Amino acid sequence: MQTSSIYRNMNSIVQRTIIVLSIGVVIFCIKKKEGRRRESRRHFSLIDKIPAQVTYLRGLVEVSDDDCRDQLRMDRSTFHKLCHLLQFTGGLSSSRNITVAEKVAMFFSVLAHHTKNRCVKFHFRRSGQTVSKHFHAVLDCVLGLHNTFLVTPQPIPDDSTDHRWGKFKGCLGALDGTHVEVHVPTGDKGRYRNRKGQISVNVLGVVDTNMKFVYVLTGWEGSAADSRVLRDAINRTSGLKVPRGNYYLCDNGYPNCEGFLTPYKGIRYHLSEWTSRSPQNPREFFNMKHTRARNVVERTFGLLKMRWGILRSPSWYSVKTANQIIMACCFIHNFIRMEMGIDPLEDVLDEGMGIDEIEEEGNNGDIIESLDVSLEWTTWRENLAQSMWDEWITLNGV
Repeated sequence: MQTSSIYRNMNSIVQRTIIVLSIGVVIFCIKKKEGRRRESRRHFSLIDKIPAQVTYLRGLVEVSDDDCRDQLRMDRSTFHKLCHLLQFTGGLSSSRNITVAEKVAMFFSVLAHHTKNRCVKFHFRRSGQTVSKHFHAVLDCVLGLHNTFLVTPQPIPDDSTDHRWGKFKGCLGALDGTHVEVHVPTGDKGRYRNRKGQISVNVLGVVDTNMKFVYVLTGWEGSAADSRVLRDAINRTSGLKVPRGNYYLCDNGYPNCEGFLTPYKGIRYHLSEWTSRSPQNPREFFNMKHTRARNVVERTFGLLKMRWGILRSPSWYSVKTANQIIMACCFIHNFIRMEMGIDPLEDVLDEGMGIDEIEEEGNNGDIIESLDVSLEWTTWRENLAQSMWDEWITLNGV
């Protein structure tokens, strides 16, 4: 009896084991079959997307310079040169399913038109995660090449005959601040609110005489004064370097001190004020020449915001990313200026606003390290204004 009971228990265990294993095999087969179906659907979906992806990208960067400029803000040659630079110098690489050209095209679609992620993913037939991932990859690559994109200014030579800059011997260019709107947490809005009531960051732009950026500093709150931003720029270890004997033109938002030449206060200055009558004294003549030369930085900001739609309205990126985007826009602006012989946007800028009517919105040698106003610099400006006036009087026989 005891032996019979043992055999019955063993048979029961074996039967239960067989049933469990059978159920497991059935479940495994079902799962495997469903996995194959999903993989088949996924494979079909990827293959189905490829023609649309290729067609859209070719339409952007292979067919027409006009289309490439309209959508990506540069012609085809400039686009491919930039892709080559980012790949072989910046280290940006193609992945299994996406090329460098497509990554860069997605990046500039966002910058040029302030396109939302969901729109970019629709046009490029990519997931939103893919678009975001590669946008930041290209952004990091561009920022890493800042030394390649920024230019070294050349001082105006003593024998210059340029009608705008010839009077300013030793000048390196001009600088000014501009505001770019951003989104910030509610608690920070007070610090970022500028004098116009907008929530923005104050961007310092330093440009040479050819409208290329020499130095860019962004990140300061919109409420910060221009002079405070400049002071921070020259005090940074890797900040703005102005060799002694050279200087930049700037407006009266900055102190008139060594390295930074401002116009006379209380004297006609803006270009629109010189259409009715000629200058009557040395200070007025100096201000007229100053504003015509310094206008280069206003034109640069105008062109920059015309080119990149993301700078014309507040983006939904974090403040940190928004500041990085501003820097990247300035760097790529330089590359376009260097590589594109003719920039149609510049013609649009001139037609829309008038060529002279845009109003305000690494040197290791002896450099300027402070913004201290001095009698010596004020006297130098006075002598410069008088010499300009005397020369003009002689040439015009007044």
